[in-house]
Amino acid sequence: MNKPTPPSRVLIVDDERNMCELIETDLRLRGISSVWTISAEGALDAIHQSDFDVVLTDVRMPGTTGLQLCQQLTQSRPDIPVIVMTAFGTLDTAVAAMRAGAYDFITKPIEMDLLSITLGRAMEHRRLTKQVQLLEAATVTSDRFGEVLGQSEAMRKLYDQLQQVAQTDAAVLITGESGTGKELVARSIHAGSRRGDQPFVAVNCAAVTETLLESELFGHVKGAFTDARGERRGLFMEANGGTLLLDEMGEMPLTMQVKLLRALEERKVRPVGSDREIPFDVRVLTATNRDLETAVAEEQFREDLYYRINVIGIELPPLRSRGGDILRLAEHFLKQYATSEHKPITGLAEGVAEKLLSYSWPGNVRELRNVMERAVALTRYDQITVEDLPEKIRNFQGGTVFIGGLDPSELVSLEEIELRYINHVLQATGGNQTQAARILGLDRKTIHRKLKSID
Repeated sequence: MNKPTPPSRVLIVDDERNMCELIETDLRLRGISSVWTISAEGALDAIHQSDFDVVLTDVRMPGTTGLQLCQQLTQSRPDIPVIVMTAFGTLDTAVAAMRAGAYDFITKPIEMDLLSITLGRAMEHRRLTKQVQLLEAATVTSDRFGEVLGQSEAMRKLYDQLQQVAQTDAAVLITGESGTGKELVARSIHAGSRRGDQPFVAVNCAAVTETLLESELFGHVKGAFTDARGERRGLFMEANGGTLLLDEMGEMPLTMQVKLLRALEERKVRPVGSDREIPFDVRVLTATNRDLETAVAEEQFREDLYYRINVIGIELPPLRSRGGDILRLAEHFLKQYATSEHKPITGLAEGVAEKLLSYSWPGNVRELRNVMERAVALTRYDQITVEDLPEKIRNFQGGTVFIGGLDPSELVSLEEIELRYINHVLQATGGNQTQAARILGLDRKTIHRKLKSID
């Protein structure tokens, strides 16, 4: 279940406690959450531990001044706007604040209505900046991130969710059918986050044997096992400061799940063969095409680990539900491969779009990419023709699929049609009842009850 978007938060920095408490109280009455600290050093600690939308700091404070704090944040956290306040409302102070990188400047005594408006502008500025960063990240890496681009309603909702998720440091579980681009979405989240300039490391949990997975994640010391001829840093430490993606999470053995849960809870890893625990600072993202809720119910996946990794859930839509995005992606891949193959291909010939839109795309975007790469390689024309498509797409009869094998001449009850369609959707989702429930607009209990009525 997704958590609601947290309210905007303001960090107040002033060596006068009374001023901090006064501003905090007024902002709370206006529906704005805030915390305060009496020093720049305290502010830096708070920002390291949590995320804030705006920093409101006094100029003159013992130790590190507000202007020095502003300069440090401009370098380390340029995504957080800083508003400087001072009792010395001179032009020189205002110029100094702007040179230090401040978003705005406000004088004491504080007019709370004016402060509220200024904070609102700063929050909107940060929101738009984050959105631009996400779009730039996707644009700059369009060759690799083409799969997460699109204009369908499903993708617009995904963009909004990615924008919100990137601003947090919470654990994210990305689910979706094979080929929907789960790793690319994880990279997009990382690119738009405060960790975007730090390492992004991905591992396929299904591709590593159970005996080696612990060493792969946590590292090992020399002599830990037969082939351990030297020390090795695990992926948690390679990703330190950045993001670690555990792909195919549903395939992780139960024994390894216990060790991972402990590491996530304690924020420490213990290399194989060592008695020393090493702290880490990593955002962990996970991805799977399995229904982990069902796996938990069947005791194939630990419930406590499931809730630990599923603080925020993102479900990627299958390509068949993305409408016009199919053609947008086809054109994107066509241009990409035509350029790399140095072929003057101008687009899709008559009839191709209809075939692409009517096909069910069980392999999702990965399959579409493969189809377009093949078509570009094989075509002898300046356009992709129907003959350039695989036979299964050319012959696919999307408009005459009978649900559950129902022949048009067969007369059955509405209840029977409903049950057959539920089974049809379950087959299409690989038995994933949670995903089927979302497609059908029903809850899992209702689906279970209707299927049970067949017995």
